[in-house]
Amino acid sequence: MNRNSIIGILLIFGLMIGYTVYMSPSKEQLAAQKRAQDSIAALNQLANDTSKAAIIAQPMQQDTVAQNAAGATTDSASTAQRKDELGMFAASGTGKDQDYIVESDKLRLTISSKGGRISQVELLGYKTFDGKPLILFGPDSSSFNLAFFTDVRPVNTSELYFQPAWPDTRFDGKQEIKIADGDSVRFAMRLYPGASDSSLNQASYIEYLYTVRSGDFMVGYTVNFVGMEKYIAFNTKEMNIDWKARLPRTEKSLENERLNTTIHFRHSDEEVDYLKEGKDDEQNINTRVKWVSFKQQFFSTTLIAGDMFQNANMKKTREPEKEQNYLDYMEATLSLPFNPATDKQLDMAFYFGPNKYNIMRKYKLDLEKQIPLGWSFFLMQWINRFAVLPVFNFLEGFNLNYGIIILILTILLKIVLFPIAYKTYLSSAKMRLLKPEIDEIGTKFPKKEDAMKKQQATMALYKKAGVNPMAGCVPMLLQFPILLAMFRFFPASIELRQQSFLWATDLSSYDSIYNLPFTIPFYGDHVSLFTLLMTISTIIYTKINNDMMSTGNQMPGMKTMMYLMPIMFLGFFNSYSSGLSYYYLLANLLTFAQMYMIKGFVNEDKLHAQIQENKKKPVKKSNFQKKLEEMTKNQGRK
Repeated sequence: MNRNSIIGILLIFGLMIGYTVYMSPSKEQLAAQKRAQDSIAALNQLANDTSKAAIIAQPMQQDTVAQNAAGATTDSASTAQRKDELGMFAASGTGKDQDYIVESDKLRLTISSKGGRISQVELLGYKTFDGKPLILFGPDSSSFNLAFFTDVRPVNTSELYFQPAWPDTRFDGKQEIKIADGDSVRFAMRLYPGASDSSLNQASYIEYLYTVRSGDFMVGYTVNFVGMEKYIAFNTKEMNIDWKARLPRTEKSLENERLNTTIHFRHSDEEVDYLKEGKDDEQNINTRVKWVSFKQQFFSTTLIAGDMFQNANMKKTREPEKEQNYLDYMEATLSLPFNPATDKQLDMAFYFGPNKYNIMRKYKLDLEKQIPLGWSFFLMQWINRFAVLPVFNFLEGFNLNYGIIILILTILLKIVLFPIAYKTYLSSAKMRLLKPEIDEIGTKFPKKEDAMKKQQATMALYKKAGVNPMAGCVPMLLQFPILLAMFRFFPASIELRQQSFLWATDLSSYDSIYNLPFTIPFYGDHVSLFTLLMTISTIIYTKINNDMMSTGNQMPGMKTMMYLMPIMFLGFFNSYSSGLSYYYLLANLLTFAQMYMIKGFVNEDKLHAQIQENKKKPVKKSNFQKKLEEMTKNQGRK
């Protein structure tokens, strides 16, 4: 340290000491301060002595004063904080969460002043499996937020309090609105800018306008921006919607309902896609999307853009296995293009309703593609859309029990499939009549190395006898899409929901006749009678089919596998739709009748004689065979 630095430090210390001495009070000033303090102490003691009785009588008075003072300080701090966080919407940061009800013959909507959102939806005319009102989502298990910027502050409408408005003056001031058949109503919630209650700008607001119509599950939802150009950040390019819901359980089979609960969405090219069912999943779609749907087994909550959402980020999370009241937690963040200088409204709509094909189809938005009718396989969806559904809906018009409708539908399908069944039986009968000659060929070629010769000789016999070994397989393949279509149709059919038949109380769910005191792996904790009867009938059908149509050429182990398959399906179908098990039971019983009826029509002696006559005729070669033989000869000459 040099000399100049030392001198500087000494000068600074000298100045500080001089300032302290100069500012210190004199002896006279100290005496005056002492006299003042003594006087104040004396006055306080006097006040305490004279108010002692009052203090004893009202022991909480001082605490109340202190609390009021603290509350006033807290309120002031809270108000300042709201102004800092919410800016022009500070006045809307506090309020009373008031509910408004709009009810039609289909829906009962609860609209909350906090967030201005639809906080609860009840579907009228439907009940949960235990007889309670069917709620798609409730105020404590859902949220809906419109997010944007004002100057540098983000605004989330879910935390702000809206004011009600009644564009339909018939219901002006009413907290509950109920419309009659053929009527409609518009109800609005408005968010006003203003830093305090006295400065609310009534000429500018954000309006959520809801339109409800009788007989309709679609609810109009328009966001109007009135005089908001100067309040919304001028460089805004989009409005974001954050939508979340925890979907409540509505069906008897919690496992099946969870397997059919997910998020569906439609791309701009009209392709409908979905997140994986039965597990956690998420997708970020950076292209345009028409709608996003929180879909349950039989009901959907869908947000539809008037034009298109710019993108969509979606996520679903499974509830814990022990949770019995909720299915999945759904999240969707959607963005809509928005220019505050030119755009004055955002048009959207909600669909709150059943997953019923005819209802969804009429909106022409591909909402019906949420119903699993086999859309990925054209034959399956055609069978369901153009055959099964029309017949099913036609029979509904007669007010028949749904068990009877399934019976009639099964009979009609068996009538349509009768030619195929006849062809299958005839082919198997011919193969069975040729069995002795096929056994002779097997005796002629007993060695494994002669397997090719044995196969060639067998095929030559079939060709000479005029029997096509594949004739029985092709009809079965033609029936397979119908079996798959039924497998898709019955569990997805809301028409069967809570419809009883015989001992089954709900044809869309399992028909338990006995609850087990334990759980059997791959089976469950109950006994479904329709599934048990279906399994028994399938085993009997397998036995009869093997006895009547076996040709003795089955691969080793195939017969055992045919008996094991019904046992395996017993565990799978035990918790599935009882309507499906009932259909398969009926199909088996009608097949028994069909087989014996066809057997009575077919005279096997005449059929055998016909085969022998065919063997005497020269075998006609197809053009393909002729060309193949000619090519073989040409190669031999070379």
